[in-house]
Amino acid sequence: MKWLPSLLLILLVNTACSLPPERPFTKDDLYKTGIYTYFTINDSPESVISAINKDGEVILDAMYRKRSVWIKILGKQEGLKVEVIER
Repeated sequence: MKWLPSLLLILLVNTACSLPPERPFTKDDLYKTGIYTYFTINDSPESVISAINKDGEVILDAMYRKRSVWIKILGKQEGLKVEVIER
């Protein structure tokens, strides 16, 4: 019985981490971030938008000036939040 509160806390944290957005995002919202202008991304905009609308976030493998980076995009109420992480 001691593990029950811990289990409930873990379940609550995991479900709150990645939820679909309240309103679906469009390709225009994605293009406003400018990631396809500055980075070389192998994933299509349609697949990126689909992942964001389904899971609430996506992590992309990209290149910036011959350097490998990851791009994390979160779908929030105020819009798409982009975070670039160097490898």
